[in-house]
Amino acid sequence: MRTHVVDHPLVAHKLTTLRDQDTDSPTFRRLADELVTLLAYEATRDVRVDDVTITTPVARATGVKLASPKPLVVPILRAGLGMLDGMVRLLPTAEVGFLGMIRNEETLEASTYAERLPDDLSGRQCYVLDPMLATGGTLAAAIRFLVDRGADHITAICLLVAPEGCKRLEEELADLTIPVTIVTAAMDEKLNEKGYIVPGLGDAGDRLYGVAH
Repeated sequence: MRTHVVDHPLVAHKLTTLRDQDTDSPTFRRLADELVTLLAYEATRDVRVDDVTITTPVARATGVKLASPKPLVVPILRAGLGMLDGMVRLLPTAEVGFLGMIRNEETLEASTYAERLPDDLSGRQCYVLDPMLATGGTLAAAIRFLVDRGADHITAICLLVAPEGCKRLEEELADLTIPVTIVTAAMDEKLNEKGYIVPGLGDAGDRLYGVAH
């Protein structure tokens, strides 16, 4: 597993505002959207392409187009939805699937409660959207779910990651033979006793959409 922390002043600038507790939900959503597009630029460096020949107004030229099967973007509900527009803006021809996972706040274990994905993902590159890689349980379960359906190349885009989450991912996915990459804006300090990233930005879902009771 490879972890890539995107080092760019615009990424750092937008992340700083996201962290600020005084940033309201509309501003948070807009900045998260913009930040995901910047992260997606880095995350798609290995997207598969085919050579193609075109005709310009001046001459024939060679270029590339996205290969088939198309990449699959998979936001993890609900907070991952806040990253979807920013991702498909950069990758508009990708297909989108949905994966609903919930974490037990006592055991911190993740389970699947909903999914809308192809049954067969053989030969597919998947881009998983999950704002916070905290304990790692949810993302590990999501990646395993996709691999079990045949995905052969997975990149996860996270706004923030914690060292504990990365370590758990490496341990739980050590048996996988496919490439797995984590692309993030920052590697934070640690998790607190409640499993939240420190300094973090709080609960991404709540900050995107408000508290749902």
